[in-house]
Amino acid sequence: FWGLIVIEDALFDPYFAAGSAPAITSNRLSYLLGLTGPSMTIDTACSSSLVAIDLAVEKLRSGICSTALVGGVNVMLHPRSYIGCCAAKMLSFKGRCATFDEEADGYCRGEGVGAVVLKRLSDAQADGDPILAVIRGSAVNQDGRSASLTAPNGPAQEAVIKQALNVAGLEGRDVDYIECHGTGTSLGDPIEVEAIKNVLGDQRSKPLVLGSVKTNIGHLEGAAGIIGLIKTIEVLRHRKAPGNVHFKTLNPKINLDNFNAVISAHETQLGTGNPNSSLIGSISSFGFGGTNAH
Repeated sequence: FWGLIVIEDALFDPYFAAGSAPAITSNRLSYLLGLTGPSMTIDTACSSSLVAIDLAVEKLRSGICSTALVGGVNVMLHPRSYIGCCAAKMLSFKGRCATFDEEADGYCRGEGVGAVVLKRLSDAQADGDPILAVIRGSAVNQDGRSASLTAPNGPAQEAVIKQALNVAGLEGRDVDYIECHGTGTSLGDPIEVEAIKNVLGDQRSKPLVLGSVKTNIGHLEGAAGIIGLIKTIEVLRHRKAPGNVHFKTLNPKINLDNFNAVISAHETQLGTGNPNSSLIGSISSFGFGGTNAH
């Protein structure tokens, strides 16, 4: 133990602060690219990068900036966080995110990075930019005083989805696909699906397809939101949702009664009739400290 402390102390040098401070990640990009607008690192745990998207949209709509580069990254450079997750019994013994499945027993950590460029629609059209998707609305809220600091809060999840829909001028029944937070826990998955059902399940004439990219690549924690956004853009572009890996039998605590929803291990087509009709996708990302984004 003391040997470890001595080794770590030896790492402190003139470059340590600039190489390890979270703020420097975004600041270094601004430095390298010569960007002079708002530059910040957002930390709300698992919802960080989707909260960053919400903030970027706000800055763009207010006219503070004309273009925003928004990203998220997760790398595992030290065993400490892994040990902490194990001690808290958050991780899957199988090493898989079996989202929505009866064998869901926790999540699997993953590494990755993703980024998107955002502009106001009118500016992108005027500049002739390739437009992959349009963000109609976003919202962020907090669980507040719930069952525990890290326990998911169904009513708060419902509220943030409703708020995002309201900003977008949409009804729940308009949504074709939702990229769930979907970590693959026996407690979290049923709470999330129930919240989705209560907001998006009313008077549906078309099925709502539920998915989670965590079944493919694990939980990217701070980068999970941006990866979910990128996946959702591709789902809408290709008009099909990939199957949920490791999904075999629905978690018996998930109630799909009177809910026109699809949770599948197989590819699912989206939309009916006109192949050029618009599709609406939705993304949830919930921080384990209670900060929710949609």
